Amino acid sequence: MNKYKSQSFFKIAIRFAIVFLVLVTVFEVGFSVLKNMSFSIMVEHIFSDGKWQYFVKRIGFMSTFYGVFMAGWYKFIKK
Repeated sequence: MNKYKSQSFFKIAIRFAIVFLVLVTVFEVGFSVLKNMSFSIMVEHIFSDGKWQYFVKRIGFMSTFYGVFMAGWYKFIKK
């Protein structure tokens, strides 16, 4: 039997969302540093006045959506 079938939907969703949140944040910050070749330019580009709020909202929404979708997939659809 699938190990996800016996676990809580929200526990599965939170696990997927946290992993997605960490990976996407690391990749986005890392690629921004590589693109701009400077940590200070990356901080200005992503985390300056008000831009960090957009960054957090976007990453939070994407990770929540991914977590709920994957939890639904593993809990209800996947055999």
